[in-house]
Amino acid sequence: MSLKTSSPQLRRELGVLGATVMGLGSIVGTGVFVSIGIAAGIAGNAVIFAVIIGALVAACNGLNSAQLAANHPVSGGSYEYGYKYLNSWFGFTAGWMFLLAKSASAATAALGFAGYFLNATGLSERGLLVPLALAAVFVITAVVLNGIRRSNRVNIVIVSVSIFSLLFFILGGIPTAITVGKENLTSLFNGSTATVLQASALMFVAYTGYGRIATLGEEAKEPRKTIPKAIIMTMIVTMLIYVGVATIAVAGVGAENLGESALRGQAAPLEVAVRSFGIPGGAQIVAVGAIFAMLGVLLNLILGLSRVLLAMGRRRDMPSIFARLNDSGTTPTPAVIAVSAIISVLVLIGNVKTTWSFSAFTVLIYYSVTNLAAFSLPSEDRLYPKWLSMLGLSACLFLAFWVEPFIWQLGLALIVAGLIWHAIARIKKNVET
Repeated sequence: MSLKTSSPQLRRELGVLGATVMGLGSIVGTGVFVSIGIAAGIAGNAVIFAVIIGALVAACNGLNSAQLAANHPVSGGSYEYGYKYLNSWFGFTAGWMFLLAKSASAATAALGFAGYFLNATGLSERGLLVPLALAAVFVITAVVLNGIRRSNRVNIVIVSVSIFSLLFFILGGIPTAITVGKENLTSLFNGSTATVLQASALMFVAYTGYGRIATLGEEAKEPRKTIPKAIIMTMIVTMLIYVGVATIAVAGVGAENLGESALRGQAAPLEVAVRSFGIPGGAQIVAVGAIFAMLGVLLNLILGLSRVLLAMGRRRDMPSIFARLNDSGTTPTPAVIAVSAIISVLVLIGNVKTTWSFSAFTVLIYYSVTNLAAFSLPSEDRLYPKWLSMLGLSACLFLAFWVEPFIWQLGLALIVAGLIWHAIARIKKNVET
């Protein structure tokens, strides 16, 4: 496929419904099907509070992302906002953190897909987890290379199946939750403050797919109207689903059973829960929903990551080859291939807790830049109060350092490495100009 060497703009093809579905496809997946189990293993039954805290922090960030994207609707999300409203150092840090965070999230989604698929098919061979996850990355990459219009059609099918399976889980689990819920929920406050905050950091990441709407801002029709509406609709639907699933899961089977599969690295906690509901075929229905959801998250993450890498290539913060589009102007082909390669490398870690925890720290730093940029918006461009930006910034920085110490230490080291790269790139651009 031949590529253009210039940097033309992507076509605007997404309306409110399409953008909302993209947001739901990015959120409703790993967060609800996998990370609730990871968080339950950390905070116990108090994971319900972690889900709510994560939702509140995400709501602040969602509104701030909405007003930034409405005023500056280009590919790149907070990478571009940092450049426009702050400076190149903040902009680069946001882009760098996004690439690291969402590549780790995509690897978690691929591993989650593999875990649910193996459980659904009765294959217990642990050695198949990573190869199957890699196969998912390759297939979804092929879909993304065909452009956003085809990607969105696939995404609508994926989101529909995923939401149906989650509603089935909630409704099907109500009788069990009523019967045994009192016993399981009596120890709702058994988590310490530290474990609840750590779990909240992990659950915050589970909501952050709304950022995909912002990173696709260049492809949205009437972005000032479309983007805020899509982000708000996405957040409302997602919060209702997450709180419902977490409550039913904890009431029905308890946090210990939810966390068990995450500790074993099998990444299928809701399937463990639904087996206790006694519904014929229930585990299979949830597994199919999870499989579709993970593929949807993977698709949307590759879309979002490639658009950020495209933006960084345009500014030459990354090699300029990533700024190239295909002949139809619908796909940044080199960027898509590059992010898929990065995700594949992270899949080799083979542990969902590690990849998700790393994603938590880096994405919280990313959204710290988002909130700081929103705080710097001129008053005439502001859609929401200024205090909302400061609240989001404070919450993100606070939660970021509740993950495991080795995770945030690694994250800080990578920030320093990225800034050194940025300094070298700036010197090179200055010499060439």
